[in-house]
Amino acid sequence: MKNIITYSILSILLNITVVVNGTTAPSFHSSSLLTAPPSSTFVTKLSIRGGAILDSDDSEYDFDSDFSDDDDAFFDLNEEDFEISAEDDFNEDTSLSRFMEAFAKTPPFTKAYMTASFIATSVGYLTSKNDFPPLLQLNWKPTLTRLQLWRPITAFLNFGPLGLGYIMTCHFVWTYMATLERLNHAAPYDFWVMILFGCASMVAGYSCLGLSPRFLGHNLSTFLVYVWSRYHEGMEVNMFELFNTRAEMLPWFFLAQTFLLEGELPVLDLLGIVFGHIYHHYKTTHVLRTPTFLINWYNSDGVYSTAVREKYKKISSDFEMQ
Repeated sequence: MKNIITYSILSILLNITVVVNGTTAPSFHSSSLLTAPPSSTFVTKLSIRGGAILDSDDSEYDFDSDFSDDDDAFFDLNEEDFEISAEDDFNEDTSLSRFMEAFAKTPPFTKAYMTASFIATSVGYLTSKNDFPPLLQLNWKPTLTRLQLWRPITAFLNFGPLGLGYIMTCHFVWTYMATLERLNHAAPYDFWVMILFGCASMVAGYSCLGLSPRFLGHNLSTFLVYVWSRYHEGMEVNMFELFNTRAEMLPWFFLAQTFLLEGELPVLDLLGIVFGHIYHHYKTTHVLRTPTFLINWYNSDGVYSTAVREKYKKISSDFEMQ
């Protein structure tokens, strides 16, 4: 019963729409999300339909580096792209095919991350009574004494036990992470550095503060939301038809939501916001830069780097002028 109530509340709270000039975009959780990859759908609804993204004069970000001049073509979509008939909404085969098509178009890093999470969680469901595999959880003693160095990485695959909550968290992380990766399609190494910074900050911060790193994958979502909100500063977000707020306030709204649902101070979510703000500050002040060797590797002619570039070229083609 508790899970049903929690799901109902979360469904309402996450049913956020974006408005501009009195026009309301479809909600994040409408079936239209399945008509395109979550990244493209999400960016479209939260940019062109949610208010123009601020110009470089109004934003701390250097959009000349974060966005190409061709990005506007990607946002030039018609209203019909989001219209889904009632019959299709209840067609299971159609919904499944849309999901598979959307996932196939997901950016490579996000796709690999979500796939690995699902595999690890499924293994835990089958072998550990729906608990995340102990061998993949963050435990510093075996990490340091037995050199099980994968643990700080695989711990971020844990979104919780397989169930309704897991599905909701997956969709949440999938949407925001894919959006940020797609926005950095021209320089994906900047996105990789962002993820590395967030993960490293959480592992170090949780360890220093003695906090449980059990659901690092879930906590990473707060970091992603904060970074996303700073990319879209100035955009108006409508909260379930009750009030409007700016995109940069969205992380704080989710922080309050967690407090109301759990009845305790959401320290982990707060740390995600703190680490996101530190990343944003270091990025805008150019303190945090992508290592040259990573850029050189991405632009090299090696087998793996070429394969990775080809995958991102497919994403970049979405931004090309028609």
